[in-house]
Amino acid sequence: MLPLKRELSLDFSNGIAYAHEFGDAEVLSLLIPQIAQWFKGKYGSLTPPQKMAIPYIKAGYNVLISSPTGTGKTLAAFLPIIDELFRYALSGELKDQVYVVYVSPLRALNNDMQKNLIQPLSDIREHISKELGVNVDVRVAVRTSDTLPHEKSKMVKTPPHILITTPESLALALNAPKFREKLATVRWVIVDEVHELASSKRGAHLSLSLERLVDLVGNDYQRIGLSATIAPLEEVARFLAGYDDGGVPRPIVIADARFSKPIDIRIAVPRFDLVYTPASVLNEAIYEELVKLVLQHKTTLVFTNTRSATERVVYKLKKSLSSNGVLDADEIEAHHSSLSRDLRLEVEDKLKKGFLRVAVSSTSLELGIDIGYIDLVVLLSSPKSVTRLLQRVGRAGHNAYAVSKGVIIVVDRDDLVECTVLAKLAIQRKIDRVKIPKKPLDILAQHIVGMSLERPRTIDEVFRVIKRSYSYHEITEEELLSVIKYLSGKYPGLEDYSVYAKIRYDEESKVIGRKRGARMIYQLNVGAIPDEAKVIVVAVVNGRKRYIGDLEEGFAEILAPGDIFVLGGKTYRVLSLYPTYIVVEPAEGERPTVPSWFSEMLPLAYDSALEVGKFRRIIAELINFMPREYVISWIMKEYNIERHAAEHIYDYVYQQMVFTNNKVPSDRLILIELWFDTEKRTTNIIFHSLFGRRVNDVLSRAYAYVFARYLREGVKVTVTDNGFMLTFSSPIKVDEVSRLVSMVSHRNVEDIVRKAVRATELFKKRFRHCAERAFMLLRRYKGVDVSIMRRQVNAEKIIQALEIYDKFPIIEETYREILEDFMDLTHAKEVLKKIEDSEIKVEIIESDIVPSPFAHNIIAYGYSDVVLMEDKRKLIAKLQDMVKKVLEEKSKTAKEGIYHEALPTIT
Repeated sequence: MLPLKRELSLDFSNGIAYAHEFGDAEVLSLLIPQIAQWFKGKYGSLTPPQKMAIPYIKAGYNVLISSPTGTGKTLAAFLPIIDELFRYALSGELKDQVYVVYVSPLRALNNDMQKNLIQPLSDIREHISKELGVNVDVRVAVRTSDTLPHEKSKMVKTPPHILITTPESLALALNAPKFREKLATVRWVIVDEVHELASSKRGAHLSLSLERLVDLVGNDYQRIGLSATIAPLEEVARFLAGYDDGGVPRPIVIADARFSKPIDIRIAVPRFDLVYTPASVLNEAIYEELVKLVLQHKTTLVFTNTRSATERVVYKLKKSLSSNGVLDADEIEAHHSSLSRDLRLEVEDKLKKGFLRVAVSSTSLELGIDIGYIDLVVLLSSPKSVTRLLQRVGRAGHNAYAVSKGVIIVVDRDDLVECTVLAKLAIQRKIDRVKIPKKPLDILAQHIVGMSLERPRTIDEVFRVIKRSYSYHEITEEELLSVIKYLSGKYPGLEDYSVYAKIRYDEESKVIGRKRGARMIYQLNVGAIPDEAKVIVVAVVNGRKRYIGDLEEGFAEILAPGDIFVLGGKTYRVLSLYPTYIVVEPAEGERPTVPSWFSEMLPLAYDSALEVGKFRRIIAELINFMPREYVISWIMKEYNIERHAAEHIYDYVYQQMVFTNNKVPSDRLILIELWFDTEKRTTNIIFHSLFGRRVNDVLSRAYAYVFARYLREGVKVTVTDNGFMLTFSSPIKVDEVSRLVSMVSHRNVEDIVRKAVRATELFKKRFRHCAERAFMLLRRYKGVDVSIMRRQVNAEKIIQALEIYDKFPIIEETYREILEDFMDLTHAKEVLKKIEDSEIKVEIIESDIVPSPFAHNIIAYGYSDVVLMEDKRKLIAKLQDMVKKVLEEKSKTAKEGIYHEALPTIT
């Protein structure tokens, strides 16, 4: 019985219970006195996640801990386990075996964790030695792809008690002939950054490794998950715990401390007209605001949404702050995944030591790397989800009780509306739901090969292990057999493309076994992260060459000798270009000649998109019935924004209402707008569909396919978070549009989109990724890397060869990945079903001269000749000029349906 004043009372519903928060004295009484004394001396008091989680971990329950960065959740997981290890040591029971496996998605986080564990273990050891006169040693080691062979050999002879690793390295360790047996003694598995893993194929990969580890250990071990703010917690907990052999969910306790840390989020809007102000002036205003914020704080972390933006911001800040002597250029640094590992570690180290005033990142600093004290987080433009907003802002105030302070700087009207809504939702803690990939067959193929290497297994045994994973709990035997059929070489003709069997399969006994050569293939090709084509950048400095980072292949293709671009916040001039690398020289102080390099923008989360649509609808309803001053005051009060920002929102929605005769796209209305561009002589059908880019990607491809077949011509598609546009040359009537739109339903949309994506570059690229994961295309063979270009050519040949087979598993997985992971078919079907049930209305209008105000960003995004921000803004200003004339005409004859004391100033 635990020495608590009250028992651990748990009410498990479907295997899930919620933790209570205990008092400091109660929790510390569970630890040996020396560890409790050390903790009180170092930290003083326990944080909420620690007071919730430690008692349940000590009681042996699976536990999911969810709390913001800096609230001590890592120590909440490790402290009770370290206590158990020292108890073993003091009683002489601590053996040379692995007791704990800690898994995180980042190698940098692993190295960080090792450092953060070694010091407390050393302190506790010293404390116990002084108090009890006993020397005990709890060992920690990291095993990843960076670990040197001789270090791995040492682990076989003297295994660490705590093993720190990644999902990929754990999968390799399960099949490492000598090290595998060291994992058979594992008692605890800690999975860090569960929210990051669960939402990707890496999570599915890990979930199967965890179930294979159960088989190796011989029984269930204790699972502890660490997560930042995420929802729904129940689904993430189920992902972590999985199911037992009977299909019953394993019990797990959720320590929900997501909202224990106070947050302060403010929207900053330049005091300029968001339409007519030139991009140069607006950018200057944004940087003035950013500089002001930086100088008001000790350390500022700036988040952008793309790596290209990160580079531009660092370049601009260094230029403006260091040239004026305000800050040293070395106090401003960039951090993103395309920089070399050494440069990233250097930036992280500077942050920890307090040497940086500003760090600018895209997404690479969102995860829980310890980066020391940050007192302000600035987001340039929308973070595209409430979860990401909370995660980013949570990096500020790096302790459990400090306020996490964030500022979002907006750049245009759509951005203002979106950020206003996201900030309010973040304060209300309304989090976007996580999407966990289900049944990825390429990952399954990897693990079947891994299981075949361990020992011969029956299909029933393999099926039992796989179904314990949350990611594969719904898999059918037919789906499993289709993968086994592929892996065992039962599809004739694939050998012609060097695709050979990776396992043996006896159809009579239904037993799989090891195939010669499969071990090397597994060891060299395991993993879920696809290889993206990168071009290495080598700088020549003082006659010596140094690797400084990578460029995306698409960007490298547009460069020529003499071009100047930005990487790592510094400018470089291209000297020469080769197929796999570029040679450059520093070009300090020179202006870049290439505007940007390409990165995918983050898509707006579906739940957040619905809230943005709801906000637009509410504002329109208020404008219909209340005076302008009332509505502006209401927006200011409810959303905590400044007056000029509220006026921008009011004017934007009001203009749309007047222009469309009160038809404002929202969560309940899809507005379809026909606009004939007389200048370009194109017909444009603009769908105001406020459901986020991933849903709009599905809908746009479905409608484009139907329109293209009817018109018998190609249809250009433009997709944004707030809608999409179909562009073609033929004229079309409203009734034709209505009829064609009605041809897409929730029942047939999947079939239509599968046909639409089949011949695209997207399908070819995603098939290569899936084929690589399924060992159909080998990234490395006999220790030699196979070039991405060669793999892509082979992938396209294999696709053609597979045409004769119905539902080939890797082709099916490619469709699933595109429709479910890259796009959002599930919610697209939901939208279409709501249209069919009249919960969402669809209305069609014609815009003769100019499209409506809400359409301008969609149009500017779609015109391929608009490359620079300056050109995009000029186009929007031109469209707004035309809107202004229409609105002035309409205001003279405005109907009583829209309340207007005076037409808002349109400038």
